[in-house]
Amino acid sequence: MEKIFLFLLLLLICAVPLYLLLIRGRTNAPGAEKLYGWAYAHRGLHNKPAVPENSLAAFRLAAEQGYGAELDVHLLADGGLAVIHDYSLERTVGISGKVEDLTTTQLKNCHLEGSQEVVPTLQEVLKLVAGRVPLIIELKSVKNNAFQLTEAVSQVLKSHEGVYALESFDPRCLFWLKRRHPEIIRGQLSEDFLKNTAHLGKFVDFVQTYLFLNWLVKPDFIAYRFAERHNPSNQLCLRFWGMQGAAWTITAQEDLELCLTEGLLPIFEGFEAKLPVKQKS
Repeated sequence: MEKIFLFLLLLLICAVPLYLLLIRGRTNAPGAEKLYGWAYAHRGLHNKPAVPENSLAAFRLAAEQGYGAELDVHLLADGGLAVIHDYSLERTVGISGKVEDLTTTQLKNCHLEGSQEVVPTLQEVLKLVAGRVPLIIELKSVKNNAFQLTEAVSQVLKSHEGVYALESFDPRCLFWLKRRHPEIIRGQLSEDFLKNTAHLGKFVDFVQTYLFLNWLVKPDFIAYRFAERHNPSNQLCLRFWGMQGAAWTITAQEDLELCLTEGLLPIFEGFEAKLPVKQKS
């Protein structure tokens, strides 16, 4: 019995440092501080049905009211970049099909939620924002296009003079950034995949839920679902390793204020966020 106890104790002593090393990301990356002090409008400052999500009108409102903006990017069939959340076109455009099968020209026929707004390209959003506010850009990879998508977005951003960061649920996107564009601020999106919709099987969902690939992709920040932000790995990343955290999606002012007290970047929607004057940069 004593030998078993000692073995288990040794195993625990070895496991804890390994666990901490697995979830460690990158801290103090140059330029990351420019993202702080902002509230980020989720898919722009949309107000449906008048102002659809991920529309130029939504990003225009966000910039005019002094909010940063979060947006989603997909890779098109011709290599273009569409700003839209869903892979399917049914919910936001009202037609069947996948956005990855479209060309840049075809986006002009894709009206958002019955409005005059059409699905914009990333270039159009960048031109509209013109560096006035920071952007958090989510890379929406499909199947095996993670590297191609990440490189295409990185190339477009070379000419953008504003503050931005890239984030993704897909660690492959972050790995590509680490290898090819380490200067770009990168964030790992996560949630409790074991409780929510399964993605790639229980093992992968477990690994992503507990951020066990941080050692490989070295994210600069962790963007965790707000209601699940107390996940132990997320908290250790923030409290033990001192990484920056973000929370999505905030739907009430009191939750936004809670995020600020916890040092998190709030990604909000459905209300006009109020930040203390000292939080603005």
